[in-house]
Amino acid sequence: MIARVLFVCLGNICRSPTAEAVLRRMAADAGLGDRIAVDSAGLGDWHVGDPPDTRAIAAAARRGYDLAHLRARQVARKDFDDFDLVIGLDRGHGRDLTAQRPPESAAQVRLLLDYAPALARDNGPDIPDPYYGGAADFEHALDLIEAGTAGLLDALRRSHP
Repeated sequence: MIARVLFVCLGNICRSPTAEAVLRRMAADAGLGDRIAVDSAGLGDWHVGDPPDTRAIAAAARRGYDLAHLRARQVARKDFDDFDLVIGLDRGHGRDLTAQRPPESAAQVRLLLDYAPALARDNGPDIPDPYYGGAADFEHALDLIEAGTAGLLDALRRSHP
């Protein structure tokens, strides 16, 4: 196993399930699908059990990613034992995850755009929440998620040749 990765956003219906699906497919395409475990969760419990937002599903489907089968869940203390990387989609998530991380946990808390430093330098480290926006906002979030996820996959390959 190269890594166990958990993506986290606010409600687990837009950004984090999209990142989960993107990494799952990128890992499979790279022949690493059986070496990278991936999941997603939300900080809040508002959408637990719900599928991703229909606009996230549609944006992802246009690029060949399948989110329809995913269901929202809330981050749990156990996640910090079960995952090597707990990746927030914006700084607020990063702060909340760092505060929730048990002191004995070996899990690293990072932001997805840590793995796309040029994008983060030009656009900031946050992937904007598309929930209150339109189709273009979901496409923009997906652009950033794809770039960050590609960088994450490269980092995982370099750290575990």
